[in-house]
Amino acid sequence: MEPVADLVDPVVIAAFEGWNDAADGASAAVDHLMDVWGARVIGAIDPEEFYDFQVNRPLVGFDDAGQRRITWPSTRIAIASPPELDRDVILLRGIEPNMRWRQFCAELLAACDDLGAGLVVTLGALLADTPHTRPIPVTGTATDPDIVDRLGLEQSSYEGPTGIVGVFQDACVRLDIPAASFWAAVPHYVSQPPCPKATLALLTRVEHLLGTTIPRGDLDERALAWERGVDELAEEDEDIADYVRALEETRDTTDLPEASGEAIAREFERYLERGDGAN
Repeated sequence: MEPVADLVDPVVIAAFEGWNDAADGASAAVDHLMDVWGARVIGAIDPEEFYDFQVNRPLVGFDDAGQRRITWPSTRIAIASPPELDRDVILLRGIEPNMRWRQFCAELLAACDDLGAGLVVTLGALLADTPHTRPIPVTGTATDPDIVDRLGLEQSSYEGPTGIVGVFQDACVRLDIPAASFWAAVPHYVSQPPCPKATLALLTRVEHLLGTTIPRGDLDERALAWERGVDELAEEDEDIADYVRALEETRDTTDLPEASGEAIAREFERYLERGDGAN
């Protein structure tokens, strides 16, 4: 990792491609933050210990100088100093590892500790029975009661299979690092990436957490275009249209399902039972 001057009260925002990242909603949120905040990559996890290259294959291409190069799957560590914030941000953008998860988390958290991180926020996305025509439900959870109270979140009560986000958050708890997690529920009938509406919903929660406004770029327009595209898909298929109307009725007659961690947990259990992939 490159040497870095002392950061100001840095907060970590992390997302990982894979099982925790339905429709790339979470990883796209960190990509957006890296872009609009001009983040500088200062290091990366050596992929040799953590990735099966037959599952996450390296990419061959050309660099800016026209030289042929191979890009290996990895997890990058970047820092940003948003002008509208009085603190720095550490951004983790990577891929769920194939092996040695505990060592992977330990190395990332050691790097964050070296940078002086005081709070870790993970972003995730899952497939759920929610209509695309309504706001994307996002739940914010934490395992520590103090963090729950301070950030106005819910205490996580989920039990069942987990991904690298859950393991990473558990590692934070074991090291007494304050940690929180935001999850967006992506309509399962449009699970292919991207889902800019889910990315926008996650970024809105990050805005509330940091007490700032994040530049949107063209994200609002892309979210509207995505919704219009799904509208057209539903119009062309009567079964999908009927299903969306049923989801809308359920959503509109349920008291604030987007505010309920239990509701998201139930959606997650249904998603697991379906056996769908997260991407």
